[in-house]
Amino acid sequence: MRHFSSMFNGLARSFSIRRGKNSSNGDGREAAETMAKDAKKHDMILRSSGFVNVDGSNNLTSVCSKRGRKGVNQDCAIVWEGFGSQADMLFCGIFDGHGPWGHFVAKKVRESMPSSLLCNWQETLAHPSLDPDLESDKKHQRFHIWKHSYLKTCAAVDHELEQYRKIDSFYSGTTALTIVRQGDIIYVANVGDSRAVLATNSDDGNLVPVQLTVDFKPNLPQESERIIQCKGRVFCMHDEPGVHRVWLPNEESPGLAMSRAFGDYCIKGYGLISVPEVTHRHITNKDQFVVLATDGVWDVVSNQEAIQIVSSTPDKAKAAKRLVEFAACAWKKKRKGIAMDDISAICLFFHSSHHEVDL
Repeated sequence: MRHFSSMFNGLARSFSIRRGKNSSNGDGREAAETMAKDAKKHDMILRSSGFVNVDGSNNLTSVCSKRGRKGVNQDCAIVWEGFGSQADMLFCGIFDGHGPWGHFVAKKVRESMPSSLLCNWQETLAHPSLDPDLESDKKHQRFHIWKHSYLKTCAAVDHELEQYRKIDSFYSGTTALTIVRQGDIIYVANVGDSRAVLATNSDDGNLVPVQLTVDFKPNLPQESERIIQCKGRVFCMHDEPGVHRVWLPNEESPGLAMSRAFGDYCIKGYGLISVPEVTHRHITNKDQFVVLATDGVWDVVSNQEAIQIVSSTPDKAKAAKRLVEFAACAWKKKRKGIAMDDISAICLFFHSSHHEVDL
C-alpha cells in the first residue's frame, strides 16, 4: 500500500478544481461530484443490478435488488470502482429506505454520501488532527482518518437531508451500510440494520462467515438505553412478538425497527441517531469476499447459508442475484402470510476473475 504522502498527493491532484487559499468544502464537494460523473462515463459506477469488473482491478462486485410485496422498492445500492480517481480504492454501499418517502431518501443518501466522504477524507488527510500516539502506527492512523471522515460525512448528510425541501423525510428515512476498500484494508461504516458478512478460509480449509457489523436494533442494550434516556420508547406490538420498535413518548408512531438511520426527524430527538459504527479489517489471502445485504436477506438467510450460496455460484457476476433469489424463496417458506421485504445484496470479491474466485 502506498505511503500517506503519495496517497494524498494523488488525491490532491484530483482535487485541483479551485484549489488555493480560497478553496472551500464546497469546492471539494464539486470536485468529488465531477469525479463521480467521469467515473460513470467510464462504467466505473454501478447504481443498478449487475456487476463491475474493471480491467486491472483485484475486485469483482456483483449487485442485485428485488422489490418486495410492500410497494415500490425502497432499497438501492452503489459501487464506485477507482473511488476518488485512486486505482487501489473502491466504494460500495447499500441503502434500505422506509416510510412514505423512503425510496427517495435512500437514493438521496446514496447520491450524497460518496462525494461527501471523498471530500471529507481529502480534508482530513490535508489537516489531520491526530493523536500523537498514532503517529508511528500508520495502520491505525489511516483508520483514524477514515473514521473521522465517516463521522463528519454522516452528520453532514443527515443535516443536508433535513434541509432538502424536495423530500419529506420527517417520517421517512434510510439505513446505510458502506465499505471503502483501500489496497488490502477495508473500512466498514454501518448506520442501521443491514449487515456485512465476510467469507474467509479457516485453518482447516473450510469457508466460514465472520460478521463485520452489528444489526442496530432498538432492543440492543446500548441502543435501548440511549433511546430510553432520550424519552423514546422501545417495545413490540402484540401482533409482532419479538420485533422491537422505537416509538415517540406519547404516540404510537413511528415504530422504527432500527435504532440508527438517516432522516426520521420526527424521532431524532428521542434516541434515533445517524452516527455510524466504523471498523476496519486487513484483507489476507484467506479472505475471499464480503456480502453486504439489507435485512430482507438476513431475516430469512443465515450468515453461513449466504456465504455458501455465493461461493458455490460458478459465475461470480451472478452471485448477488443467486443470493437474492434464494432469499425470496426463503420468504415464501419461512414467512408465510407476511409480505416479503425488499431484498438487496452486494458481493465484493477480493481476488477474482470473472468466473472463479482464487481459493
